[in-house]
Order: sequence, then C-alpha cells, then structure tokens
Amino acid sequence: MVKTKHRWIAIFLVMVFFVSACAGKESAPTSDGQQGGQENRQAAQSPDALSEIQDGLIPASDPQKNPEAAKKRTDTFVSGLQSPEGVFNPYFYQNGWDGNVTNVLFAPLVDYDENGKLAPRLAEKWETSDDQLTYTFYLRPNLKFSDGSPLTAEDVAFTLTLLHDPAYDGKTDITLANIKGGKAYKEGTADTVEGIQVIDPLTIQIATEKVSTLALPLIGGHVLSKAYYGKDYRKGYLDGVKSLHDKPMGAGPYRLVKFVKGQEVQFVANPHYYEGKPAIENMIFKVTTNDTNLQYLKVGETDYDRFVANRDNFEQLKALGFANIEIFTATSYVFLDLNHNSPRLQDKRVRQALYYGLDRQTFVDILYQGFGQVANVPVSPASWAYTKDIEAYPFDPEKAKQLLDEAGWKVGSDGIREKDGQKLVLRYLGRQGYNIDDVLIPLIKENYKDIGIGVESEILDFNALLAKRNKGDFDLASFTTTNLPDPYEGVKSFHSKYNLSGYANPKADELIERGTETLEIEQRIPIYHELYRELKEDPPVLWLAYTKMMIGYNARIKGLDPDPITILNNSIPRLRIEQ
Repeated sequence: MVKTKHRWIAIFLVMVFFVSACAGKESAPTSDGQQGGQENRQAAQSPDALSEIQDGLIPASDPQKNPEAAKKRTDTFVSGLQSPEGVFNPYFYQNGWDGNVTNVLFAPLVDYDENGKLAPRLAEKWETSDDQLTYTFYLRPNLKFSDGSPLTAEDVAFTLTLLHDPAYDGKTDITLANIKGGKAYKEGTADTVEGIQVIDPLTIQIATEKVSTLALPLIGGHVLSKAYYGKDYRKGYLDGVKSLHDKPMGAGPYRLVKFVKGQEVQFVANPHYYEGKPAIENMIFKVTTNDTNLQYLKVGETDYDRFVANRDNFEQLKALGFANIEIFTATSYVFLDLNHNSPRLQDKRVRQALYYGLDRQTFVDILYQGFGQVANVPVSPASWAYTKDIEAYPFDPEKAKQLLDEAGWKVGSDGIREKDGQKLVLRYLGRQGYNIDDVLIPLIKENYKDIGIGVESEILDFNALLAKRNKGDFDLASFTTTNLPDPYEGVKSFHSKYNLSGYANPKADELIERGTETLEIEQRIPIYHELYRELKEDPPVLWLAYTKMMIGYNARIKGLDPDPITILNNSIPRLRIEQ
C-alpha cells in the first residue's frame, strides 16, 4: 500500500476516535423490537459496529429538551433546504431544490409511493388498454387549484400540449411518452396532439404509439392551470409562461407566499387541496448548508433537515434528545462529472486511470464513517436493477500510470504528465459548504499527484457551479443525484441526446433506450446489467459512493414518515404539531 493510503487512514482513525470520545457514554437504543414514533415503525438498532446500523427510526430519547424557539412555533413547520434558485415551475426548473419547492406547490395525476410504485394522486384511478398503448385517467371530483378555480381534464390536456410546444426548453422530454401525434405537433405539421382526447371534465384518454415504462410517469405528471398559465400562451411563444416562474399557482398542499433568495421560501396552507387543508398553517424552507443544518435544528430554528450520514452527525443528533432520527439506504449516488469535451478526458484510458488512481474507499471511510460504500454502477443497492457482479475499479496507482503511459501522457520534469505540449492538469469545480468536496479535494489532489496528474480546484455556490458545468468550463465537478425511483433516471443523462458534458456512446444509447421498451422488470434487468458493463469500460462519470440517508427532525412534528423515494414530499400534507 502506498504511503498516501496510510496517511489518510491515520487521519480517518483520529477522526473516529475524536467523534467517539465526544459522544460520551450515552447508551444506544435497544434492539429488542421496540416500537417508536407515531407510525409504529420498527426502531433502528444502534450497535457499536457502524456497518451493522440498520435502516429505521431511532426515536427521540428526551423530547422535553425541545428548544424554546421550536416550542413557540405552534403553526409553522420549518424544513432546511439548500440553494433554491426561484424557478418554481415543475417543467422548467434545473436546480433540484427548486424541484422540492414545486412539489409543495403542484400536484400530479400519479406519483411514486414509498415503495417506488406509481399511485393515484389527482387521478382517482387510471386504466391501461390490453395492448398497453392507451391510458385513461379518471380525475377526482371537485378538484381545485389553490386560487379556487376548478381543475379539469382540460388542464391536463393543456399541460401535455405545452410540453410538446416547439419552443419548450425545459427538462421534461415528453417525446419519450410517444403520444400519438406529438411529433407532428412539435414539428408544426398539426394543430393539435392527436393522442390527447378529453372525454369529459373528469376523464382524459392518452393514446401512445410505443410501449414504454416512461409513458405513465410522464403523462401523469404535475398539472398546470390552463386559465393561469395559458392566458398569455400561444404556440411557439412561452414568455408568458416563464414570466410566472416566481408567481407559481398549482394544486399542491401549500401555496407560495414569499421567496427571499439565499434565505427562505414561505408557504401557507392551500384550503382547496384535494386531501383537505394541511393541519399546519404555515411552512418554510429555510436555506441551510451541511455546515449549518445541525446548529439550526439544535437551537430550534428548523424542525427538519437532511444530514450527511456519518458517525459524527449520528452521535450529535442523538445527543440533542428531542430529535427523531431516520436512517435508510438512499436511492441516489455520489459522482464526479467528467467533461468529455476536454481534450484531456476524451481518451477512455485516461478516464479509467482516474478510477484506478483514486482511493475511493478511503474517501468513503473518512466522509461516511461506515454509512456508505464505494459505488460500482449508476444505481443504488436499494434498486432491483443493482448488481454486485460488476466489480468496482480497485485502487491501483500502478495500473493508472500504465494507462496514462499508453494514452501518451508522459511524466514531465515537474512530475506532471504532458502530451503535445499540454499539461495534464484538471480543473475541479467544488461547492461551498459541501462535505464531499471538503474530503475529496485534498484526497484527489494527493492521489492524482502520485500518478502525475495536477488538480486545480475552484469552490463556488451551487448555481454558479451549475452554470460553469453547463458551459463546459471544467474537467471534474462533484454531484449527488436526486432520488431515483427507476434505474432509467440514473442513466438517462449518459444518453448522447441528454448528456451535458459531451459523452457519446452509441451502444450505451441503444441499451438505455431498450431498458424502457418493456414494462416487465425481469426483461429490463439483463439490459441494465449489460449497460453497466459498457459504462464501466467507457466511463461517462466517476462513481464515488452509495450512502445512507439520515434525517433528523423535531419529535413534536407528527405524521412525518420519510422514505427513500419521496423523502419528505408525501408526508407534507399530513404533518401536525404536538407540543
């Protein structure tokens, strides 16, 4: 083992010793089947061996320690959230935290439940034809938007038509639903989308041309008000729709009151919500970071937040006494995006060398302290599409050096490799207050220096990082995916049609498409496994880790039942405060 490995392991051991010492001798929750929390979920075990920590709920040990600031807040729920940008439309946001906001403001026809299966929401039910090409949705009666106006099948038709507009430039690719006539409308050879048929105010039928696992979630998405978003809309002209990004109006459990960028988003309960007005009148997303979220929860400024799952945070949350802790395997993964337009990274041997040259196990050990594992494929171990058969790249600096030699990058006089007069120096974009970068940047600089690669890092706020990444002004950039209810979501960005970083692999494109062309999971599994093998050989990104997800929340908040798919979203309408 190289000296670098020993040095980082020593740092890790010091960290664990320090955290354990700070934790004191507080007894751990028992593992005798104790039931905890208002949902009577099985309490999680908390044994000494971190690898044995189980998913589940660890109830607050002493709710009476509740801070005064939280006690005084009797009609407001405050959740931490990082970096919303202000594009509050479910079909136009690019920032995932804006997506958290839109999930509070809008409601879909169908949505994923805690098990990753689609369930009715605004639609009371739906039917699929025998050939799996036609979907009929039956809306719940008396649906209303938050302004009290009726929500009908016409609004669903408007939303789906808008997504087919030639000028639509948002993140949703409705063409993947293969709605009959959608292509003709988008190309301007038809005035309507043939496959969208309003049967009556509560019934809409959608005919598709191709069986796809993507059709139902795309067709059954969030519903926009035709009267509100369509008043200044005409085909090919979306300025009126976009002008309402900061004045959203939907059918979700809350409506927007105020947004102060960098500080908070304020909501008030929607009295017209289809499940009934939420019990908590006010809700706030307060901007927090991984450096501030624990302190805000501790002093009562927030009621709920997500935390990096590691021993340090685990012990500090337990020590609060008044906080419930939820732990579960995340459906996301942590990765480094690679710029394939960079001449330094176009050769797959260089990208493979980045894998061999980085001690990912030490990264996982230091940051997650037993709550994570090195990633081998672009899907979480919680998914049915995961496989252990594709081994992760091992840490092998000598193999990395060999690949770089073969790719023509030779070590220069200063120890940094060169080729055609160009230095092999990579520009790394990191994020402010992002624990991943705090650990990864020094490790990656040291590991890559050992194999002749220089790394220059730049720390930005998230939106500035996105802007540079989208312009291609980077070599490496760190990200964590959103929660992925379907394995397609974990690989979609590697398709040449959607990739923002120049990755193009025809075989990968074919396999990504094939993985959606059957509704049978048993038929999809081997397709994804073949895709994962191809992506290992020709890496689009550098997979870092799978993690546990850890949530801490004030025990006075009842009705909160987080899960790996929807996290907080499904609980929001049912939350209540009990002092």
